[in-house]
Amino acid sequence: MGTKFLLADDHAIFRKGLQLFLESAFKDASFGEAGTCSETLTLATSHPWDLLLLDLSMPGRGGLDVLKELHVSTPALPVLILTMHDEPQFALRAFRNGAKGYLTKSCAPAELINAINRILTNNHYISPNLSEILINKLGNTSTDLLCDRLSDREFEVLRLIASGKTVKEIAVELCLSVNTVSTYRTRILDKMNMHTNAELMRYAFQNKLIE
Repeated sequence: MGTKFLLADDHAIFRKGLQLFLESAFKDASFGEAGTCSETLTLATSHPWDLLLLDLSMPGRGGLDVLKELHVSTPALPVLILTMHDEPQFALRAFRNGAKGYLTKSCAPAELINAINRILTNNHYISPNLSEILINKLGNTSTDLLCDRLSDREFEVLRLIASGKTVKEIAVELCLSVNTVSTYRTRILDKMNMHTNAELMRYAFQNKLIE
């Protein structure tokens, strides 16, 4: 019986290209597709999958939120993060929330296959380059970023603020009240010693937290 993949990415063309590539590498593979966080959660919890390939940037609650919920609801489901973000703060948060692997979309095809095979045999995978960065980061607290002080939810709100969304728009997207989002914004500003959204936007852009 072939490997069952769930591909979660908001770009349909990317999902289709990824499926064609995986079909050539895994005999009798079958696929499910999700373009939003809610679709990902529904499919991941209602069907048996061998591997979920998950993007961190999708409409809705965000990939980190999805990852955290799946780690509780379906802990046996292995998840490989496949994203544009190569910054270590994303990888650290992903592994803390149960990811089995982390790759950027710029990785070589052979590396993706290697990562999938390792994860399917119950191992973890991280690229050698990112692994070295993480080791250096963990060993040198002087290089910690301000955003490392934030919870996962605060980190997600920071990225949404930095992308130009209003408090009301963020509340709708994350299914929260406006007051709750405002409270998160206040906490973020306090933890990062900043005062305005403009400062948050500049910081996020400089540290590649937004696309």
